[in-house]
Amino acid sequence: MEARVEALIAELVNRFRRITAYRTPLVGFARADNPGFGRLKEAVGPGHLGPRDLLPGAESVIAFFLPFSDKLVRVHRRNPYVSREWAQAYIETNGLISLVSQTLVDELKKAGIRAAWQRPTHNFDPATLVSFWSHKHIAYLCGLGTFGLHHMLITRAGCAGRLGSLVTDAPLAATPLVTEDYCLHRRGGKCAACVRLCPTGALSPDGLDRQRCYRRLLEVNDHYHDLGLCDVCGKCAVGPCALSVPKAETA
Repeated sequence: MEARVEALIAELVNRFRRITAYRTPLVGFARADNPGFGRLKEAVGPGHLGPRDLLPGAESVIAFFLPFSDKLVRVHRRNPYVSREWAQAYIETNGLISLVSQTLVDELKKAGIRAAWQRPTHNFDPATLVSFWSHKHIAYLCGLGTFGLHHMLITRAGCAGRLGSLVTDAPLAATPLVTEDYCLHRRGGKCAACVRLCPTGALSPDGLDRQRCYRRLLEVNDHYHDLGLCDVCGKCAVGPCALSVPKAETA
């Protein structure tokens, strides 16, 4: 079943024909009774849902990462503002995550397996900006990577991309958690590029000012109002960990 899920996600990404291009998706799995899901109420927020809140009787959780192309990262890196291509990718990838999630639900249903999913974004409290279902934390528990100084998940394909997840009542083999820290700064390297790249000062070695960050996202949304909802920035995602796990120190 795990291989079938991975193959279907890869096929859907390959068939998705829009402006945005992607590299090979990553997929991970976790048991729904993993104690880590219960700890997300403390790590993320008290309103964070568990797998069995989404689907009573859930046995497993599936997370997937859709890494953006090298070209898109280079374009966004060069642009002094948020590139139009990056804003477009945000919108298109939200659509792709929804397509992948719903298609998986439909295909699993044919085999008598139930599944449920949460939308890619805007599943958070608008006052506190805390998510009710944090795809990045779910993906961590599904063995897809570790957190960086920028508070994003760094996978073996980097952090420049988007995450989706769903729960199912099928028993699936769990992917081991990543034990190596993928963030160069957290490994003691001279990096912190994401802090330097943050255009608002919302990100610092001491933490993330969510409100300041979100004001920037809303500004970008206003700037690209013709595209649709694109409250996105992503400048902190184009450093050394954008496309892979950084191996050498960055001055």
